[in-house]
Amino acid sequence: MTDHPVQLENITKRYGAFTAVKDLTFSVAKGEIYGFLGPNGAGKTTTLRMMLDIVRPSEGRICVLGSNSAISVRRRIGYLPEERGLYRKMKAAQSIAYFAQLRGLSGRDAKKKAYALLEEFGLEDFARSKNEALSKGMAQKVQLLATIAHEPELLILDEPFSGLDPINQQTLEKLIADQRASGRTIIFSTHVMQHAERLCDRFLIIAEGEKRFEGTLSEARARYGQRLHVRSTAPAAAFEVLPGVEAVRLERNGGEESDYRIELADGADPQDFLRQAVAAGIVLTRFEQAGATLHDIFVDLAGDEASAPAHDQERAFARGAEAAE
Repeated sequence: MTDHPVQLENITKRYGAFTAVKDLTFSVAKGEIYGFLGPNGAGKTTTLRMMLDIVRPSEGRICVLGSNSAISVRRRIGYLPEERGLYRKMKAAQSIAYFAQLRGLSGRDAKKKAYALLEEFGLEDFARSKNEALSKGMAQKVQLLATIAHEPELLILDEPFSGLDPINQQTLEKLIADQRASGRTIIFSTHVMQHAERLCDRFLIIAEGEKRFEGTLSEARARYGQRLHVRSTAPAAAFEVLPGVEAVRLERNGGEESDYRIELADGADPQDFLRQAVAAGIVLTRFEQAGATLHDIFVDLAGDEASAPAHDQERAFARGAEAAE
């Protein structure tokens, strides 16, 4: 099988006059965790649905597990949709077994696998509980276990952390990492950068349907100048005039001393900054070097998550158009 289980080439998706995805090209390597990042309405869900052949692209080519249609290899794929849904009256173990059978396991093997997964993740006491009696976090875990019960080669998870409390988010992060350790390829979409920063081998940032970046966190950080965190009694203006300084941001005004974030120009040496500050008579009580965070990079490339509601109308339109196809 190819070393790249998922390949998209020049994918575009139009809904009338609205273009949800524009000329998107990327590939996912076998055995990696690949983050699909962007604000709400950026085109993430539409792209994942095109991968799964739920909707067809207007232009371009998609190859999943060596096939031009994910439908023909669907039993080798696990998909957790953004819109969660379990049969309310069905019991937790039954739900997992049911979906496993749909993906090719025998009834006996599916039931055995369901109970084994519930025990592994500490949910054995809820095996016979109806889904409607489960908390939101537990129900989401059950649906995720149903997604992996047939041991798929490829996992596609759309906003898997949405609605989970921090403890359940941590549990889910471990589950995703364990799945990768078992040799599976994982794609997950999110607009929360902390999960991607901790989990992803590589990631793609998409905004307004267009690719803004693809690569590793180190490669993304290499695009940005050095960032320093300093504490001093000096005003911001004292740092702004130093050679190599591009921007100074006040992070905390502590009275006598203030904390600043200093952004240096590309190629500027932090040690040169330190020497220049000392020569200028600036007293520093804190001096730390720091690369840009994924959140910083995301905001710069795609805009802050706070702007996401502006895309909701477009997103609703796309969903309505999908339903009409």
